[in-house]
Amino acid sequence: MKNVNKNLAAWILLAVTLLCAGCSFKGQEPDPTVSKAPKWVETAVFYEVNLRQYTPSGTINEFSEHLEELKDMGVNTLWFMPVHPISVTNRSGKLGSYYSVNDYRDVNPEFGTREDFKAMVDKAHKMGFHVILDWVANHTGWDNAWITEHPDWYTQKDGKIISPEGMGWPDVADLNYDNQDMRKEMIESMKYWVKEYDIDGFRCDYAAGVPADFWYEARYELSKVKEIYMLEEDLGGQAKDNLAYAFDSNYATKVYETMIAVGKDAKSADRIKLYIPATDNNTFPMYYLDNHDVNSYDRTIAEAFSPEVLPSMYSVVFTLPGVPMIYSGDEIAYDKAIAFMEKDTIDWNRTDSDYRDLLRNLAELKQSHPALYSDNTGEGFEILDTGNKNIFAYKRVAGKDEVICIFNLSKREQADVDLTDVLPADGKVLFSGKEGSYGSAGQLPGATHTFAPWEFYIIGNK
Repeated sequence: MKNVNKNLAAWILLAVTLLCAGCSFKGQEPDPTVSKAPKWVETAVFYEVNLRQYTPSGTINEFSEHLEELKDMGVNTLWFMPVHPISVTNRSGKLGSYYSVNDYRDVNPEFGTREDFKAMVDKAHKMGFHVILDWVANHTGWDNAWITEHPDWYTQKDGKIISPEGMGWPDVADLNYDNQDMRKEMIESMKYWVKEYDIDGFRCDYAAGVPADFWYEARYELSKVKEIYMLEEDLGGQAKDNLAYAFDSNYATKVYETMIAVGKDAKSADRIKLYIPATDNNTFPMYYLDNHDVNSYDRTIAEAFSPEVLPSMYSVVFTLPGVPMIYSGDEIAYDKAIAFMEKDTIDWNRTDSDYRDLLRNLAELKQSHPALYSDNTGEGFEILDTGNKNIFAYKRVAGKDEVICIFNLSKREQADVDLTDVLPADGKVLFSGKEGSYGSAGQLPGATHTFAPWEFYIIGNK
């Protein structure tokens, strides 16, 4: 895959790049050896906004009318899929892919205007939201002005600009990261959104396709403008070295895939712990049960998790040491694959499911308990052994706050589970559920407990 091997030389390249640019790390300059997410991320609950499909008009202004509803659900961070104009040349589908960017500094007229977007961001900020923007750095659309003005900014073969090789993306042109002028303009375009729209961070599409030293330089330059959060799309962990400085989080893809297998009785719950990332810096993963890619091309959340399974799985996502993310429609367990390049408005009355109350309760738990804040899995997190491979249990601690989570992630009853070494000496049930039902409080399980299918407890200290 393009440029992935450059990760090995990233630190050398970063040092040379910054030295040549005359950068100094003294005073208030960002520290190039340590990244740390902004403090607001500790309690962040992400919501991925599919703007085109969220409302009948698919506009920024109509979406803005739903901010209060999302706030009531416990969401406090909005991740917008790309809002840029979409290229027409070589377009896939009628409306094209969000990820075929025509202009990095403009707003898709399908959605509205730059003024509309600025007003929506300002409104969201006043309501307590943070806003991150999807950024596509690996490629552009074929009618991006760079194509004609700077053809040397693109990867070429036999004298012709090409699409990213081996990816099956004919609607985009591959960028050439050997070109320093292109790198500079890409970073300036990212800074534009931070300066002009007060964007709080970026989710970076196909981050593994871009050299690591570019991401290091981008983070360094962006952090001069504002303290931001950086999320990398890195599905297979092939660019995990980027977490050394450039990014705060990446996708917990292996955990997601394992949770699906557990929910379908194809794996036991103890397998999840094998894929929980552990780092020695300040980074942490993003946990999810759905996103735009898996929804449109692999499976819906309703296909991945049945109604009796979903409450316990959501509870895992919100209590593991990372950032929880909800995709548009997940709150009703939307059971239709949303078209990616056509207009396909979410039918909010399509299902009889409504998980807004569940998500609100879990968001309140995360945001009110420091032990559940997003942080490094190496501190304040411990897997607890019950001797039963279907029971997934762990403890999180922050100062005097302690939370213990115990899940029967199985469709079968688990009899006489020994919780002697798991239960706190003095605790209370904060949230619990079983077989699809859930609610606040509840009675503590005994030292020996028989778990119903999908029964779980989130227990705090008094």
